[in-house]
Amino acid sequence: MKNSPMQVPLEDELGDVLDKALSRAGLSPDQAAARSGVEVSRLRDALDWRSELDCRELGALAALLGLNEVGLCALASGSYPLPEIAGLPFCLHPLRMPHGIGVANAYIISECCGSGGILFDTGPGLEALLAGWPSRIQKLDAVFLTHVEPEHAGGLCEVTRHFRAEHAFSPAPTGSPCHREMVDAQSWENGRFRVTALSTPGHAAAHNCYLVESAGARRGRSLLISGDLLFAGSVGCPLHCAERLNASLGRLLSSLPEDTVIAPGHGPLTTLANERRYNPFLR
Repeated sequence: MKNSPMQVPLEDELGDVLDKALSRAGLSPDQAAARSGVEVSRLRDALDWRSELDCRELGALAALLGLNEVGLCALASGSYPLPEIAGLPFCLHPLRMPHGIGVANAYIISECCGSGGILFDTGPGLEALLAGWPSRIQKLDAVFLTHVEPEHAGGLCEVTRHFRAEHAFSPAPTGSPCHREMVDAQSWENGRFRVTALSTPGHAAAHNCYLVESAGARRGRSLLISGDLLFAGSVGCPLHCAERLNASLGRLLSSLPEDTVIAPGHGPLTTLANERRYNPFLR
């Protein structure tokens, strides 16, 4: 598939990114304003999504908070760059489902002429999935959860029954009879796709990213289902542990090829190379 990046909004705006950065740095808006030389009223406006910060102010905040200044300025101007996505050796179907005031993503991977596939995350549940479900996909071989939150793991047992999925996996045991734990470096393969779990805690105590590769193609990019770890232009909230989230990000940056396509739990598709260059948190 090809990505139409500007049709899908980023998960985080400038105010969200600054709020996460302040939290990671352990600074209040007053402290950050005093240390950066930015007027606190202007910083508070930015945190409330009413930003008129100029590049000088953004540069001062980036230096203080350890952020990528180029990406931060791009976010502030509404021009964060996104790459065209092509070259995957299989078909990727993003399913974007409203949840609260936001949108959660699930993804189907399939052979481009087949009627079966594998699903990553279940969104709020079966009804939300079916609203955008491609009619060609009639059966699932497996379902994988990145983490257990309502907008990513809703109705898992119902989804597996509806699509006759023989396998379902999550990053931690929950006692549910319809899925089992998939631990770090464990792989699942069905002859067409190979899925490898990468344990990436931080946003949640139990969180997996999944590296998806074609089992037969010698060429073609790999795909990373990144859940709520890494987004285009931002990263997940460290609801469990900021230090572990940073370590998980570092693992991805050090171990995956730069042309890896990133399919996040919220927002548009991107690539590892693009986020290395522009993501405010990956300076």
